[in-house]
Amino acid sequence: MDQPDPTAGADGPTPDTARDDAESRGLGPGATAFLGLGLSIGLCLALFVGGGVAVDSWLHWSPFGLLGGLVVGVVLAVFLVVGAVRKYL
Repeated sequence: MDQPDPTAGADGPTPDTARDDAESRGLGPGATAFLGLGLSIGLCLALFVGGGVAVDSWLHWSPFGLLGGLVVGVVLAVFLVVGAVRKYL
């Protein structure tokens, strides 16, 4: 008689085999780093542009708050990208 596979549980594959499947599809630490970087860039831009729009509506400085928030958000996003890339060089 054949013995059951000890690596497969009754409910399906074990976490180790699930991790191996994810790595074989290319969803490793690099994909996680890029996802985190993309979310950081989006959050920087959203927060600073939103803050600029809020300053515009509060102080009636349109469009200078929006442009200032956009510049600060882009500069901060560039610093985040440079910092993340330096880890891998």
